[in-house]
Amino acid sequence: MMSPTGRTDDLFAIIDVINKANRFVHISVMDYFPLTLYTRITHYWPYIDDALRKAAIERKISLRLLISLWDHSRPSEEYFLHSLEALSNALNGVDIQIRRFIVPASDDQKKIPFGRVNHNKYMVTDNTAYIGTSNWSGDYFIDTAGIGMVISSFDTNGTIIQELQSVFERDWNSKYAVRLS
Repeated sequence: MMSPTGRTDDLFAIIDVINKANRFVHISVMDYFPLTLYTRITHYWPYIDDALRKAAIERKISLRLLISLWDHSRPSEEYFLHSLEALSNALNGVDIQIRRFIVPASDDQKKIPFGRVNHNKYMVTDNTAYIGTSNWSGDYFIDTAGIGMVISSFDTNGTIIQELQSVFERDWNSKYAVRLS
């Protein structure tokens, strides 16, 4: 890893934000996979998924994930999302909700590659916001040089966190957010 002194790797920052949440974790990302997707051999990459499951099960942190659904979404992503959401039905006190975010496209708009998708890559909790550049699959944390920013309520009196939470709620409650099929 090539990280300068004083920089926290994005993976560790994300897990730290999840671990410091007191009530909720809301995530909006384009891709969510506990795998490597672009390696010759697919590898299981459980770090973020494990942190979310642990927070929901052990600390009863409410989770909401808003994951993009578009022409390039891999069908297998649904299995991982269903597995995570199923914990709500299996265990008392576990609250995990997942919706897919679909950006509508006309026939002309569909001709623009990679254009009609929600490219969000952020997380907001009751006390912290994380905004990054990486999709949430292993390859982005192993083989690319993304960047992320963590903002805590201690730094900003919560203003940016509250604004990002409002953006999440807007999208979560929009007509473009649909229940996991």
